[in-house]
Amino acid sequence: MPLTILSAAIAAAPAGAAAGFVLRFPMSACVNAVAVVVGSILGLAIGKFLKEETRTAIFIANGLATFSIGVGMALKTGNAVIMVMAIVSGVLVGELLRLDDRLNAAAERLQQRLHVSSGSRWAEGLVTATLIYCIGPMTIIGSIQEGMTGNGTLIYTKSILDLVISISLAAALGSGVAFSAIPVLVIQGSLTLLGSALGFLMEPYILNELTATGGLMVVAIGINLLGIKKIKLANFLPGLVFAVLYSLLVRARKLV
Repeated sequence: MPLTILSAAIAAAPAGAAAGFVLRFPMSACVNAVAVVVGSILGLAIGKFLKEETRTAIFIANGLATFSIGVGMALKTGNAVIMVMAIVSGVLVGELLRLDDRLNAAAERLQQRLHVSSGSRWAEGLVTATLIYCIGPMTIIGSIQEGMTGNGTLIYTKSILDLVISISLAAALGSGVAFSAIPVLVIQGSLTLLGSALGFLMEPYILNELTATGGLMVVAIGINLLGIKKIKLANFLPGLVFAVLYSLLVRARKLV
């Protein structure tokens, strides 16, 4: 996702929570899931005509773009100590819970049930695409904003971006990318349904650290895509929770 759109998304975030609790149908999450499927289908169709060298080049291009986006997100931090503490605490919990192993095992079980060739990169495509689509400020801001106000514009914009990304990812990694539409629908839909209760996450001092911590995870995704080092990405996910907790703690102690 271009950094200019990310900046606009953060600027558009409403401050504070909406009064009362309102349940809204997550229409934008449904649109986003459909966009991922459509993009994946297009990518699979295009991928059939690509040589392995071309697939590799597309993979590297995705890695470079993802890495640069992650760096831009990480620079949004207003307190680097919070970001570092969140990512370190998160990976400690993730390692103890073996989140990455469990997520990949679940993806592989689904792959077996669908009778997809075990030699394909199906599971990798599912996990990688899910993390790319669900870690980032547009997911959080857009989904919660729709839950609070009914305005799903940010997620509709994200849907277009995800459609484009799905084309290149599916061309390189296969049909597993299309199935990432399921967690996209579940995660974004849940954030929208709970939007009225999660409005406090839109406070800049929380949102900036969420964005920065998520940015470090996006950098890790880029490193994986580039083949520099294999990082267990899902083990970092608890860091997002710690980013919120540490931001609230630092604020409460009047340290920022």
